[in-house]
Amino acid sequence: MEIVITDGADTSGRLAADAIVALLQRKPAAVLGLATGSSPLPIYDALAARHSAGEVSFAQARGFTLDEYVGLPADHPERYRTVIDTEFVSRVDFAPDAVQGPDGLADDIAAACASYEAAIAAAGGVDLQILGIGTDGHIGFNEPGSSLASRTRIKTLTKQTRIDNARFFGDQVDAVPTHCLTQGLATIMSARHIVLVASGTGKAEAVHHMAEGAVSAMWPATVLQHHPHVTVLVDQAAASRLQLADYYRQTWEAKPAWQGL
Repeated sequence: MEIVITDGADTSGRLAADAIVALLQRKPAAVLGLATGSSPLPIYDALAARHSAGEVSFAQARGFTLDEYVGLPADHPERYRTVIDTEFVSRVDFAPDAVQGPDGLADDIAAACASYEAAIAAAGGVDLQILGIGTDGHIGFNEPGSSLASRTRIKTLTKQTRIDNARFFGDQVDAVPTHCLTQGLATIMSARHIVLVASGTGKAEAVHHMAEGAVSAMWPATVLQHHPHVTVLVDQAAASRLQLADYYRQTWEAKPAWQGL
């Protein structure tokens, strides 16, 4: 796990965008794993700017979103498929239907989850997965207690997650759905490269456990310690609980330029 402490969310977003652009230059038909929430927005802004400047194309790429609320109408502004279309997909040149998400309106939820897993596999798997992290250490919507071997499935959101997400629903916790579909931890771990971004003191405890704590279902993101290629981009505030912060800074400063992320 590589920890990069940056001077802010915009720098983290630029570094992540650099890695995605480099991937698409090597492999134009790459498969991207797309997260929603606040943390990835600087990445999408940077990628949209690079696309507008003619530096990168997504025309051959595919995308799979991490999760989706269950039961939100198709036209709801906080439906994650709507959010990712607004914040990213509509701003670049993905082909029609090149980006898929779990079907939170499916009549048969179990079948929809199995179908989503099969679609990711049929695409050749995810080349680069973007992640955020919850204050309780969840990635995707894999809440504390999630199986480290889990695959795409329905989950019940914790009260804390619903409180955290209420800001997207007019600060009304009761308006946040109680269930979601999410890629499982094993699904996420199948990606070839994982880039996790976090900013703010509210994420500091989760970042500390993820990088330096024991691997435990109580802090689901700790499973990433077992992945061979994880890049964690955090600002100074999110890094404030890291015991080895000075070492991470030294490592980044001494890193050979040819390695990239």
